[in-house]
Amino acid sequence: MKNKILAGRGRVHVYTGNGKGKTTAALGLALRAIGHNLSVCMVQFLKGGSYFGEVITAKKLQNFNIVQFGEDCPWTKDVEKSIFRCGGCRYCFSIHGDDKKRALDALKFSEEIVKSNKYDVVILDEINMAVSKKLIDVKSVLNLIKNKNPDVELILTGRNAPKRVITAADLVTEMIDVKHPIKVSNTLVGRIGIDY
Repeated sequence: MKNKILAGRGRVHVYTGNGKGKTTAALGLALRAIGHNLSVCMVQFLKGGSYFGEVITAKKLQNFNIVQFGEDCPWTKDVEKSIFRCGGCRYCFSIHGDDKKRALDALKFSEEIVKSNKYDVVILDEINMAVSKKLIDVKSVLNLIKNKNPDVELILTGRNAPKRVITAADLVTEMIDVKHPIKVSNTLVGRIGIDY
């Protein structure tokens, strides 16, 4: 921990719902925290694309670390060459052979860093989806919340946040899917710099 701004006041946020913007909201909070010299770590459950804008940005910022535990995207090279565009395949959210082990590894790593004094803000990106897909159990997430360093601001993202996690949180935001251009057109995909 580089800063004592949060000293004993770290809260738990949940960003959930079917609408777009959960990870984006967490990244906005990360940017704000970094602006005040707080250190941030984002642990990405299920995601493994090195071409995500936030992964590229984290390499350029001193106080921002992203650790991905998802399977590597098989189209990474094509996305980087603009041959393939991210957004429609949902590969990240499909279950693969060793996803349970990857999710458990992500959980173990997360348990360690929320107890350490290394980060002021910890974002567990898509942890709710990992629970929803039965890769990790809700009891482990509740224990992580209970045992976190009181100085750490903890953000949990992903659809289908369990009711018990919502109850344990201090702040809960539900993104509602009102309209999304990808859903109304089979030809539209994600846009680099905006959607990934």
